[in-house]
Amino acid sequence: MEDLTSPLRFWEDPLLAIESSCDETSASVLVCRRILSNVVASQVDLHAQWGGVVPEAAARAHIEAIVPVVDRALTDAGMQARDLTAVVATNRPGLVGALSVGLTYAKGVAFALHLPFVGVHHLEGHILSTLGCPEPPPFPHLCLVVSGGHTELVLVGQPFSYRLVGQTLDDAAGEAFDKGARLLGLGYPGGRAIQEAAASGDPNRYPLPRGLSGDTTDFSFSGLKTAVLRLVQREGTALSVPDAAASLQEAIVSVLAERAVRAAEDQGARALSVVGGVAANRALRERLLALSGRRGIALFVPPPELCTDNAAMIGLAGSLRLAAGERSRWDLDALPNADLPGPPSPSGGPGGTSV
Repeated sequence: MEDLTSPLRFWEDPLLAIESSCDETSASVLVCRRILSNVVASQVDLHAQWGGVVPEAAARAHIEAIVPVVDRALTDAGMQARDLTAVVATNRPGLVGALSVGLTYAKGVAFALHLPFVGVHHLEGHILSTLGCPEPPPFPHLCLVVSGGHTELVLVGQPFSYRLVGQTLDDAAGEAFDKGARLLGLGYPGGRAIQEAAASGDPNRYPLPRGLSGDTTDFSFSGLKTAVLRLVQREGTALSVPDAAASLQEAIVSVLAERAVRAAEDQGARALSVVGGVAANRALRERLLALSGRRGIALFVPPPELCTDNAAMIGLAGSLRLAAGERSRWDLDALPNADLPGPPSPSGGPGGTSV
């Protein structure tokens, strides 16, 4: 397939990227689209005791991890701070306390070293994570974004050109995995736990709802969570956990795959990417590969290390924005919610002074 990434302009010198939007503290060093290091400190064990992410605990863990994670990223890349030429960091959307840790640290590094700085949208990082693959998708393509708190279908005309064509109307697919796993007593994180339990289960044992009907490209998973709760209550000790896990996974995967491929066809896209933490699910990858192959649509999925939250994907998005002339201001805020960004802006957003 033709490599359509060559016309893209990346920041050509070493840059530091930081990601701290939820429960992973991550730092990466990149040159153009070459990832020299990508260090991730996960908080999974910390939050497993509560069965989900506790925002205050996440922020405190980021504070403890940020310095050693950045130091390790520089060491792995064979560099020192003085070798850096720019800094980028996630500033939206996510948990405000968690975002603030990485964002503040990134600003401090940029300010101290007199480097340009750019704040990056977390979902743009996921969407552009495929640029870290040996063979990225061509533009335009349709992207299925499935991370812990997000389920969207986005038409990617080119970097900085995004159009939302479908989304969840209530809960995200990742939330359905997490809640389903808790109800089945499988632990946290739910996606991995469900996948492991489902390996020996029958996906047709328990009929579960698929949410919205018709030719929609939107999603709904709140009814599925309720159905799993009722299944557990009804079956009691007779419940087969592997079969229930397989049935839940099938309900989520079938809807995601069918609607993503349908949306790609509706938009005239001949390529489909799937990004975010749920993209690591084997059943989803296999279903998408089968469906897209039958429809003549090329499928692109990043390696697992670029699916979960990581700084390399933020660096790829930030590299493009830096090269396009975008600069953020020192008073750039951490935002819990934000629409996908538009074209780069040299002014870097509202208020403050340009970096």
